[in-house]
Amino acid sequence: MFAVFGLALGSFTNALVWRIHKQSQNKKSKQSDKFSIMKGRSMCTSCGHQLSAADLVPVLSWTALKGKCRYCKKPISWQYPAVELLTAVLFVTSYLFWPFSLNSVQDYIGLALWLVAVISGVAMTLYDLKWMILPNRLVYPTGGLALAFTITRFFITGDTQVLFNAFIGSVVFGGFFYGMYQISQGKWIGGGDVRLGFVLGIILGWQKSLLCLSLAAYLGTLLIVVLVVLKKYHRKLKVPFGPFLLVAAFIAMLFGQHFIDWYLRISGLR
Repeated sequence: MFAVFGLALGSFTNALVWRIHKQSQNKKSKQSDKFSIMKGRSMCTSCGHQLSAADLVPVLSWTALKGKCRYCKKPISWQYPAVELLTAVLFVTSYLFWPFSLNSVQDYIGLALWLVAVISGVAMTLYDLKWMILPNRLVYPTGGLALAFTITRFFITGDTQVLFNAFIGSVVFGGFFYGMYQISQGKWIGGGDVRLGFVLGIILGWQKSLLCLSLAAYLGTLLIVVLVVLKKYHRKLKVPFGPFLLVAAFIAMLFGQHFIDWYLRISGLR
């Protein structure tokens, strides 16, 4: 079930990213409504032809059409089935390794809020990779989801520590990036990363936020090393940091407590 939902919502994520970008390019144009997330109809990104239900089956439609539009025959990017499959994998992984109990309706509401945040995270990752920006239209709603998730966790546990951890996590994570932004005058990190830091801090809490920062730094360093080995790296190369943060946040959320417990044991703090 989670895999099916993931495939379907992965298809939605592809459309969401494309429509937000097209709307940003057509803010003053009458065509803006055509790219509306709520009102717009599914269409080919090349010829604009309205797609039928047969064209919208996740992965299978792309495979059956051999990666080409049924109407204009232009190639359809492999991004579409890849994002659909990725979202399905993230949904199933989230369910299988969910670090909290699933014994009540409230528990499942918390998981559902996380899954919606995952969709937003995939969309932000894709958008940042393609256009080197984290749009507020994705970051701010994710902040609302983070608050809703934290409040849900508070009502489930009745522990005010949940709210305290979220507050400190947001201050630590967002504050760290804000400091980097101010010191470098926006050269080291973008404003979108700062806002994302505040959001991730809320949903992760302070301990997992610190882990997320470390993981993101390691992932970024690993990519640079690979690019150097492949002789693809140069000083002017721009690499968006948002995707590393989002991947690290996913890992920290599901497996972070294991990392934290391990560190406390080997350091003699527990």
